[in-house]
Amino acid sequence: MKITEPARSPAVRKRDVLARLEREMDIWVATADAQGLPCLVPLWFVWDGSAVWLCTRGTNPTGRNLRDGGRTRLALGHTRDVVLLDGEVRGFGAEDVPAAAADAFAAKTGWDPRTDSPAYRYFRVRLDAVQAWHEVHELRGRHLMRDGAWVV
Repeated sequence: MKITEPARSPAVRKRDVLARLEREMDIWVATADAQGLPCLVPLWFVWDGSAVWLCTRGTNPTGRNLRDGGRTRLALGHTRDVVLLDGEVRGFGAEDVPAAAADAFAAKTGWDPRTDSPAYRYFRVRLDAVQAWHEVHELRGRHLMRDGAWVV
């Protein structure tokens, strides 16, 4: 494949990342257990402007890993339009999840886990690193957030 488009500026990359967080429905969630066994699954998500909210059963491998590990890597896109998001995780049950987050999740997905099963838990991912790039020519400048602060 031949690269024909110029590299995007960091500001354009940030704008593109924020737009994708608003419009996309699914995100790849990477976790690992205490022995380092990796787990990668797609989950529905909602972006609240400062954090990504996920929901899954607390008893499945992803739920346990999110709870126990306290960190995750999230990914949007395919291999030629990559967004990687790293962050710290905090879990919430239906009884203590902020209503605004749970309501936004239900509005976006059409599914309200609070009314489904008590086994479902919400997980807030506070981002501390964001990378975005199209192709190799955008590898330089791909770090848009470091230590929880946007660098652009």
